[in-house]
Amino acid sequence: MKENLNESQKLLIRRRDVVANGVGVFNDATVKEAKGAIIIDADGRELIDFAGGIGVVNAGHCPEPVVAAITEQAKKFLHTSFNVVTYEPYIELCEELIKILPHGKDTKAMLVSTGAEAVENAIKIARQATKRPAVICYSGAYHGRTMMAMTLTSKISYKYNCGPYAPEVYRLPFPNVYRYKGSRDEETFVKDELKKLHESALNLVDIKSVAAIIVEPIQGEGGFNPIPQKYLEGLRAFCDEHGIVLIMDEVQSGFCRTGHWASWQHYGVQPDISTYAKSMGSGLPIAAVVGKASVMDAAAPGTIGGTYIGNPVCCAAALATIKYMKEINLNQKAVEVGGIIRSRLENLMKTRPEIGDVRGIGAMIAIEFVKNNDPTLPDAEICSKIVTGCMENGLIMLSAGTHKNIIRILSPLVITQQQLEKGMSILEQEIIKETK
Repeated sequence: MKENLNESQKLLIRRRDVVANGVGVFNDATVKEAKGAIIIDADGRELIDFAGGIGVVNAGHCPEPVVAAITEQAKKFLHTSFNVVTYEPYIELCEELIKILPHGKDTKAMLVSTGAEAVENAIKIARQATKRPAVICYSGAYHGRTMMAMTLTSKISYKYNCGPYAPEVYRLPFPNVYRYKGSRDEETFVKDELKKLHESALNLVDIKSVAAIIVEPIQGEGGFNPIPQKYLEGLRAFCDEHGIVLIMDEVQSGFCRTGHWASWQHYGVQPDISTYAKSMGSGLPIAAVVGKASVMDAAAPGTIGGTYIGNPVCCAAALATIKYMKEINLNQKAVEVGGIIRSRLENLMKTRPEIGDVRGIGAMIAIEFVKNNDPTLPDAEICSKIVTGCMENGLIMLSAGTHKNIIRILSPLVITQQQLEKGMSILEQEIIKETK
């Protein structure tokens, strides 16, 4: 009977009745307000947020300077389309982006609305810059759900019956050290993976037809897999050798999550183009393509962009977010938060063979669950039970990975130490309960 249901349950029933089934439901949490790292659900229950809107609220839910900037801009004008009427917030944001994310001597940027849109435009720019059609991507990759982005995305369950896909897309195995190195040391494994990269010019695609290689330096949906340092260096050299544009997708890893504005800054390996979204606007839909000016300017007028590119309210939110991140030194907070998470999980890992790996950079940390301590035997069932148990105890979590056997932690970086420790205790208790 509906009268016996709580408000969250009623809301979820209403969702079921009117929202298309294809829109995913990752857990049964609801929200009526949120602040910092806390979500208040439809029944007034406080939940600690370790999902962060899928990595969108690094600066926390509703940071006051961002809310104020949104309100102020909304009073002035909501939309003109930057293609039609030029406005300062768009230009100011691009100026800020090229300062914190320089791509060599001269950098340019463009704004769009979503990460997938940024990826689509990055590919178009690379193709125009090289006059070549082909693109190489990686297994385990996630680049979005629009047609080119979905083609680049690896996980088949996101693509059922959505083809035909974009042509001239080729895929290499991502150098996932934990899962695939076997008995080899990391150095040998990376050398073998780089050999596959070079052999792709012989057995995968005519390298002279390749416009771009796109890679996440730290895979997001794929399971927070950091690319090995030497592999990324070798990939950069390979692209230079063959005149290929190297695109780094930083949509989930950008804006302080790893302790840097972009994870490529951690590696010290510079892309030709990089893409951003998610935490850039604290929840408002804004994304960016940033790159070397010579590459960015290769796109002909009118071939990139769209009606809502760089909405002025979203630009104001992004500018205020970046300023706030600087003021509170959010990059340093990411290092501190990540240190606490990693320390607690690595201690737990010592007594729980079901935890195959704890990995990540900064506060982009994941836990992979396997059977028999075997990297090739993913345990999705235990992962699902832990996520559900955490939710029942007031902690919102997200799984990840091709096999859904990985828990990723994306808490707002402004989380208090008390909230973080409480959330970690809930997670640890659920892991212990499910691994007895």
